[in-house]
Amino acid sequence: MTDHTPRIQPLEPPFDADLASLLAKMTPPTAPGPLALFRVLAKNPRLAERMMSTGGHFLGEGSTLAIRDREIVIDRVCARCGNEYEWGVHVAAFAKEAGLSDAEVRHTVSYPADPDAWAPHEAALIAMVDALHETSNVDDDVWAALASHYDEAQLVELLMLAGWYHAISFVCNAARVPLESWQARLPKAL
Repeated sequence: MTDHTPRIQPLEPPFDADLASLLAKMTPPTAPGPLALFRVLAKNPRLAERMMSTGGHFLGEGSTLAIRDREIVIDRVCARCGNEYEWGVHVAAFAKEAGLSDAEVRHTVSYPADPDAWAPHEAALIAMVDALHETSNVDDDVWAALASHYDEAQLVELLMLAGWYHAISFVCNAARVPLESWQARLPKAL
């Protein structure tokens, strides 16, 4: 049985003015309060503040990717890493807005991937995440499938997005960030 006891306890209120301001900037407007992940990251406020600009870019502030494509990549990375925290937060917060059906959300977890569950460019996103997860590289066939749909700026962003959420998965899993009461729960692979 896996121990889910947090290794790094999220900060709890009351927060000093600087920390309250930082957490307010990090917290999505639809969240009921500062997320546990952000309260863990805020144990290192300088790092948390710097992470906001990168994370903010990926979540729409300047991203060149459609929200659906972005969320397929994020959900697949988190599922492959066994990161229930971030997978569940993204499914609860963004799946509907991204137009992901319940079946598609479940297919972000299925391994091996079912390419018939996705449009061709989406199947390429899943294949990219799987390849990066397994080999830290992407073969020529997957690259060609991606390059037929995404320009070079988007290709760079896709690679960085996958890497970013891999790093977030390391933090969530190793620190054992406690789950949010409202988030989706990661199902077993199909």
